[in-house]
Amino acid sequence: MPGFSYQAIDESGTRVSGTIEADSVQSASALLAGRGLIPSRVTEAKGGLRLGPARGIRGRKGKVKAAELILFTKQFRSMFRAGIPLIRLLEVIAAQTQNITLKSALEAMSQDIKQGSSISDAMEKYPAIFSPLYRSMIRAAEASGNISDVLDRLIYIIDHEAKIRSDIKSALQYPIIVLVALAAAFFFLLTFVIPNFVSLFSREGMVLPMPTQIAMNLYKFLSGYWHLLIGGIVLLFFVLRTYLRTEAGKYIRDDLLLRIPVIGELFQKAAMSRFASIFSILQASGVPIMDTMRILSGTIGNRAIASEFDRVRDRIKEGQRISATLQSAKHFTPMVIDMIAVGEESGNLNEMLREIYVHYDDEVSFTVKRLSEVIGPVLVVCLAAVVGFFALAIFLPMWDMTKMAH
Repeated sequence: MPGFSYQAIDESGTRVSGTIEADSVQSASALLAGRGLIPSRVTEAKGGLRLGPARGIRGRKGKVKAAELILFTKQFRSMFRAGIPLIRLLEVIAAQTQNITLKSALEAMSQDIKQGSSISDAMEKYPAIFSPLYRSMIRAAEASGNISDVLDRLIYIIDHEAKIRSDIKSALQYPIIVLVALAAAFFFLLTFVIPNFVSLFSREGMVLPMPTQIAMNLYKFLSGYWHLLIGGIVLLFFVLRTYLRTEAGKYIRDDLLLRIPVIGELFQKAAMSRFASIFSILQASGVPIMDTMRILSGTIGNRAIASEFDRVRDRIKEGQRISATLQSAKHFTPMVIDMIAVGEESGNLNEMLREIYVHYDDEVSFTVKRLSEVIGPVLVVCLAAVVGFFALAIFLPMWDMTKMAH
């Protein structure tokens, strides 16, 4: 296996060098990245021509994932601490990036900065990559000169958000798969199994029992109006999708989600954790309170809760305390309001906010576990209902046939 010499930067910003065995320059760069190093040069150990670590890497277009944004932020932080100029920093990271969308954005940002733009202004052109929270924290860091610490906080919050989303998706994935499988089984039994048995029973001149009649009527409806049913489902899908893209539709959707037993509790706790963690980081980064409320409104992840920040912002303008304004916000729990009030009274608001998001992180994990425990029996009941219905629809007539034969 060939060897490669490299120069890189570790997570503390220290320049390091050495050799590594790999199949290619791209493999060597990937191995270095896996060790937490940011390669700035990779060359063949036996005097080979210098090759950029990203040269020859086949990039991919599409959305920038949370893991890719975290990696970019870590690279940015390490190279910034090492004293690398901003333009050179972006060029090096762009050379390492395999995601074409992020690569193109970084290359364009370096050009904007060459023309006099700040890093936050350059990020404004790419809202799909850099969220309002991300851009506002970078802007606050530029104003305060505390970029390194703000980047640490950004890494934490992006990783924290990704973890919560992953936990919620994991909790909902299993029941969705089971429900889809149940629907497919119901459709299969109704369209392929029941008609064969019904034709057999009809030839015997039997009076079909109620479950069999229901199943047969459902089959007749599907076979006679399947095209209208599919058309109606497609139309409903597009109408709902269009409506849910409006502000009113998003509000109603998110408000209904919060009302669903257990699932609504999970979303509320996740929102409280997100609120407290983002609020704490923005305050520690020096973002003004009014800007903080505006950013929270756009990043809380639930329109029903986000709409409450507009009322909170107006009351804060009038001089009211945050805890007092949250009293009328129906989706904020008493614990959150009380701890913010204590933080305001004691002058330790950031500490109280940290306590809140640590508590609700644990609550989200507990609720995810509880959701799995609750959904399991519910799905078993649904499965039993489907199986029982078709068992009755098939075996009741067969039982009658057995009695007739005797």
